[in-house]
Amino acid sequence: MKQKILITPRTFGTIDTEPLEVLRNQGYELVSNPFGRLLTEKEMIDLISDVDAIIVGLDPLSVEVISAAPRLKIISKYGIGVDNIAVDFATQQKIMVTNTPGANSSAVAELTMGLILDVARKISFSDRQLRQNQWGKYLGFELKDKTLGVIGTGQIGKEVAVRAKGLGMKLIGYDLIPDYQWARTVDAVYSSLDELLSSADVISLHLPLADDTYHLISEREFALMKETAILINTARGGIVDEKALLRALEEKEIAGAGLDVYEQEPPTDSPLRSLDNVVLTSHIGAHTFEAIARMGRMAVENVVAGLSGRRPPFLLKEIE
Repeated sequence: MKQKILITPRTFGTIDTEPLEVLRNQGYELVSNPFGRLLTEKEMIDLISDVDAIIVGLDPLSVEVISAAPRLKIISKYGIGVDNIAVDFATQQKIMVTNTPGANSSAVAELTMGLILDVARKISFSDRQLRQNQWGKYLGFELKDKTLGVIGTGQIGKEVAVRAKGLGMKLIGYDLIPDYQWARTVDAVYSSLDELLSSADVISLHLPLADDTYHLISEREFALMKETAILINTARGGIVDEKALLRALEEKEIAGAGLDVYEQEPPTDSPLRSLDNVVLTSHIGAHTFEAIARMGRMAVENVVAGLSGRRPPFLLKEIE
């Protein structure tokens, strides 16, 4: 019997066909996402019952979904964040969980800088106004000599900091495990979270979503920020309390925000969509030709290794 692989990300194999060719040449039976969108838990349960491996994007791999997959040997995340996967439960069930660290770091960092520039200079707002024949002059602010606060100095946070330094920004970092050696190389300083929030002109989030980061930025945190500050989130939507963000933006407690991620995706009914001081993108941080190609190849490398009885190169937790 052929080993069966479920592939849910819609971009997998579209930019770079090599990952698909590798899997086909290995003789695996491939099943693609039949809906062209994120799958629901029920749809995942229906599709996963007889698969040996899954290459997954943001689709839910909860305890219930994983429990419905008795043949499953490896979960290969097409990306880095694994908050949609019950990693501990999977590991307990002897299912390997992997991801693709670093594959989309440049892409997300560059989108982050794009959002910072857009919000600071009101680019999208001016574009919307001009399309309605409104010729106006909209005051923004320069990034040179402003302070960027990077919350989470992993690979993406570091890449954002390097790009911001190139624009002449000062750098503050916050991380539970500070990398002081890196900080010295870019003239960054680490501070407490409250100190960062109160002193930064731009605050950029680069954290995984977990119990201790859920709604990390809420009413109290917005009250600490400058009225001229902008918040950027290209990490995970649940890190920011969107009700508190909405109030902060409406009441001009902060100047603006740039969001690529949301508590509910897509944010169909979100009142944030009506505000002029927020720039919204549709979770496109990893969507560059280069990042998609890297993620596909690394995800396949993990799957082939796992199904061949070898340790995948990017295994998150060892199987005991």
